[in-house]
Amino acid sequence: MQNRIYLSLAHIGGNEQKYIQEAFDANWVVPLGPNVDNFENSLSQFLGKNRYIVALSSGTAAIHLGLLQLGVGYGDEVICQSFTFAASANPIKYLGAKPVFVDSENDTWNMSPEFLEIAINERIKATGKTPKAIIPVHLYGMPAKMDEILAISKKYEIPVLEDAAEALGSEYKGQKCGTFGEFACLSFNGNKIITTSGGGALVCSTEQQAKKTMFYATQARDNAPHYQHSEIGYNYRMSNICAGIGRGQMEVLPDRVERRRKNNQFYRKNISDIQGITFQTEPNSDFKSNYWLTSIIVNPEKTGGITREDLRLALETENIEARLLWKPLHLQPVFADCPFYGDGTSEKLFENGLCIPSSSILQEEELSKIAEVITLFCY
Repeated sequence: MQNRIYLSLAHIGGNEQKYIQEAFDANWVVPLGPNVDNFENSLSQFLGKNRYIVALSSGTAAIHLGLLQLGVGYGDEVICQSFTFAASANPIKYLGAKPVFVDSENDTWNMSPEFLEIAINERIKATGKTPKAIIPVHLYGMPAKMDEILAISKKYEIPVLEDAAEALGSEYKGQKCGTFGEFACLSFNGNKIITTSGGGALVCSTEQQAKKTMFYATQARDNAPHYQHSEIGYNYRMSNICAGIGRGQMEVLPDRVERRRKNNQFYRKNISDIQGITFQTEPNSDFKSNYWLTSIIVNPEKTGGITREDLRLALETENIEARLLWKPLHLQPVFADCPFYGDGTSEKLFENGLCIPSSSILQEEELSKIAEVITLFCY
């Protein structure tokens, strides 16, 4: 049997080991140091818009500290995209608040501006309070409709915390994803565009926010000659070793984005003619997705009854990993008591959607093999 083709693997650039060795040589094997500083600076320069970056242990930690600084606390409500990974909403629960889930729209598969505004008005009527934050997600690297979402945010004076965990390198109207909200989170998990083996970052709008984030992320130690704590803190800072990996990865980030986009183009060229298979697609030239994962819809009404699960199993038989789309959070047992506003769009996407291998490390013969398996199975 052929070697397994995975959905999304890390892709090492070459200089990661150099920066890690520098950390060992200088004994900077701690959650601070030159690699952390340089990694944060590289991210800030890449994103632009005068954003301040704090490297953290995970994207989830970033959302947590962003919500904390937006004043989210016990009994509050936070509006969150339903069609996403649980990490987008879990930090809401950490703070004793309640997620309010909003459905997707068909163009981008991201938060529906229409149902966002409906949700805000309905929650104000139901609770007498305005939700404390809005968390849109750039799903699989596809930018959300940020103009419309930000207009609603401004109208109701509700800050936006962007979940750009999957969207480093994606752009909306020429502006990098992760620079639209008051805060944004990034993820460097092993399957992302670039990796630090694990880790994330909070993108801040001001230097003061960044300093407060560092304070919270290092156990909220007061400025005193002894250990004194006036606020609850967290152990969320990224290590200098992991940041060394990130420094090496930043040197190849544009190439990684381009390779993922080329993977997507390859699939479109080779399987888009199959009846019943469609792609998550940039609606127009305002949207530039990094296509972190190439995602398709398999419509059994047009494929002769073949479902996305049939196709997934066919790929698995050939030792090729494919994965179902995220199960909407309003369908997850842990969030069963949370309000939801929508028309079932995300449920339909989940029922028929599949992510296919998208690693930037994929070779052309592997891409050809995947396309061949899909084509032979569907014809």
